[in-house]
Amino acid sequence: MTRFDVVALDADDTLWHNETLFTATQTQFRDLLVRYRDVEWIDRRLYETETRNLRHFGYGVKGFTLSMIETAIELTEGRVTGAEVQRIIDLGREMLAAPVELLDGVAETVAALAARYRLVLLTKGDLFDQESKLARSGLGEAFAAVEIVSEKDARTYAAVMTRQRVEPARFVMVGNSLRSDVLPVLEAGGAAVHIPYHVTWQHEQVADDALAGKEFARLATLRDLPAWLGDDA
Repeated sequence: MTRFDVVALDADDTLWHNETLFTATQTQFRDLLVRYRDVEWIDRRLYETETRNLRHFGYGVKGFTLSMIETAIELTEGRVTGAEVQRIIDLGREMLAAPVELLDGVAETVAALAARYRLVLLTKGDLFDQESKLARSGLGEAFAAVEIVSEKDARTYAAVMTRQRVEPARFVMVGNSLRSDVLPVLEAGGAAVHIPYHVTWQHEQVADDALAGKEFARLATLRDLPAWLGDDA
């Protein structure tokens, strides 16, 4: 008997690189508009705009691109040029077309896990973009189900468990975000495994005191997951 009936895996920065792409694009955005404002102002206002727009546009490249355009209009007081707006749109297109680069060891680990567990891809973001990345990743056949959600909170996890017909105690979520992949699934009664990525978006960071009393596993890489689950893979 295995400990869990369902092993849910996050996608961005758990299976493939993602945040580094956003970071590189934000650097280009700064370079484009630094003649209008200083770097600190640009970064602060872009984050504020992104956060404000999450309830309108959700997570992902498209919402990020719209937030960059809105920030550019604000910081230039409407003086941003058509060419500059076009460049921001092009940056968004380049992000959507960027190759999917798997993290080290992901392909073989996912294949090994799929042989023993019901795997569910559970990620938030833009439906079209996430489906496209999964298709290009070569991992699609390993997953018994794909759940692309607008937000990861306790209610979302409970709904996923219901849809997947699994008891909370038999469900484990694996991901890089304490805010999205650990705390809410624990609240919903499931188990969690945190595998940190070397870059974390500010919105996904949590204070240390939020983790007080929370029991979850911390692993260095996805390669360590089969052993933690008790497999010989």
